[in-house]
Amino acid sequence: MTRPSRNIDELLLQAGRELLPETGCRGLSVRRVAEQAGVNLGMFHYHFKTRENFIRTLLQQLYDGMFSRLSLQAERHQPPIEALRSVVGVIGRFARDNRRLLLRIVADALGGDALAAEFLRTNLPRHVGVVVRLLRAGQAQDALRPMPLSQALSFLVASVAAPILVGTAIVSRGLAPAGLVLNFEAEVLSDAAIDQRIDMALHALSADRGERNSEVSL
Repeated sequence: MTRPSRNIDELLLQAGRELLPETGCRGLSVRRVAEQAGVNLGMFHYHFKTRENFIRTLLQQLYDGMFSRLSLQAERHQPPIEALRSVVGVIGRFARDNRRLLLRIVADALGGDALAAEFLRTNLPRHVGVVVRLLRAGQAQDALRPMPLSQALSFLVASVAAPILVGTAIVSRGLAPAGLVLNFEAEVLSDAAIDQRIDMALHALSADRGERNSEVSL
């Protein structure tokens, strides 16, 4: 008779989610995960076999949840610019809610950690590809101004996600002015702040009527 897991695998994954923003991929130890979960070390190996498989599972679950929400928004029947607004909103909130973990993953990847680099190589193209597809569709419908897609993508990232990740790094290291630290949550990380930056970015990327007419006359 198979012994029931009693949700031990989920207890271990929850412990990993709590620890990974602190330890990064490089510093996460199997023993510490088991201790955090209150689980026998042998049960970790029973469910996940190896540390590497555990980290892959943990990161992929986190990402796939976000990507499912993003895909749902992208596939709704709405104009490309509205789909873009929704999709970038999902990405911005994911970056906000997982900002310390994402900074750790990037730092680990840049430091040569194979698991972190593998995760980024596998998944970055997925949501970036959706955003680029919507940018291309918006340009094709003359809703967005014509420009290289890499330029438009860079502008969106710099407008929406960079303040979250770069700001968090600066604030957490005590490098930010006191006024910025005091208001960082409300003015940069809140839903209202994210939506405002998305609105400003899409307004800047939108093609106005005069620009469209000028292009037609040329």
